[in-house]
Amino acid sequence: MSEAIDELLQSGVGRGDVPGVVATVVGHDGISYVGGFGERKIGSGVAMTPDTVGLIASMTKPIAGAAVMQLVERGKLDLDAPASAICPELASTVVLEGFDPDANPITRPPKSPITLRHLMTHTSGFVYPIWNSSLARYLEVTGHPSLWTRLKTALRTPIMFDPGTAWEYGTGIDWAGQMVEQVSGLTLGDYLAEHLTGPLEMTDTAFAPTPSMTERAASLHARGVDGYLTPIQRPVIEEPEFEQGGSGLFSTMLDYSRFIQMILNDGELDGVRVLEAATIEQMATNNIGDLRVMPLNTADLGSSNDAEFFPDDPKTWGLTFQINEVPGHTGRPAGTLMWAGLSNCYFWIDRKNGIGGTYLTQILPFADVKSLPLFYEFESAVYNAFD
Repeated sequence: MSEAIDELLQSGVGRGDVPGVVATVVGHDGISYVGGFGERKIGSGVAMTPDTVGLIASMTKPIAGAAVMQLVERGKLDLDAPASAICPELASTVVLEGFDPDANPITRPPKSPITLRHLMTHTSGFVYPIWNSSLARYLEVTGHPSLWTRLKTALRTPIMFDPGTAWEYGTGIDWAGQMVEQVSGLTLGDYLAEHLTGPLEMTDTAFAPTPSMTERAASLHARGVDGYLTPIQRPVIEEPEFEQGGSGLFSTMLDYSRFIQMILNDGELDGVRVLEAATIEQMATNNIGDLRVMPLNTADLGSSNDAEFFPDDPKTWGLTFQINEVPGHTGRPAGTLMWAGLSNCYFWIDRKNGIGGTYLTQILPFADVKSLPLFYEFESAVYNAFD
């Protein structure tokens, strides 16, 4: 398996598909494969090594989700209670129905309150402007700050539908992170360090990278219309008002592999239990009923292509994971958990076979035309090795 994956990923770098890539394969007992290929920044000559740090963007969500579920276990949070009981500002959230002839937003109160389960499953109505043109237009006409500002007011957007009536990817887990802060009295980063990433010895995972992490960080790259990659500057907010539970963490794939190993071992790692086995089962189960995960149709080509993993296969959502309902073309079985980050990093967790994997590149736009297929090829190589 190692030789096949090495050749596959090195070939991807050689073709110019990615500037650099790190990948791991994880089992119950730890990492069975790790490889780093290419450069952290094109032309730098600095190798992309397994300890390379990257912005993992929405791969943050399952980590924040695990923190939420710790507090659910302890009775501090309730999945089905109105979230406004913890974050009162949510009580004034409105549904955006459209715009009048003068481009003023038309809103109404929601028909039911937003719950923590809605926030965790992308059924709250909160969305991202990257994939929703109505919210993008709302931000434009009102001057409402975007998430990139890290201002707390950026979270207070209208919702696009009544809670529980549809699935659309969005900022719900940022709100769930705010609920963690409210009930714990800690910042989200401090809570993770004390109760999750710290106990799991994920020492290279943080919202604010340490000097050591910064030294090992990969540059972000943009793929132009000509297909070539160019290094770009990652926005830096010196004093963010909140830490984004939905997309703010930096990490290594070595660290993320420890998180996956914990999930594979039903909440325990190296004798340290951070979640109960029943909680892991709950997180890995369909939590959206008859709703299904929908394609992400881009409203911002600079940030994302149209995106859907395993197109046309039915997919549900657990508590911060997408769940395949049928076997995937890579060899993964039904019930496999996965998600990704905007910077073209990906992971999967196959609890049936006790295997998972991580894949890190730093490329925009999301669902990159060359990096995403390379991830699928990597996953396929793993399953082919077990045939």
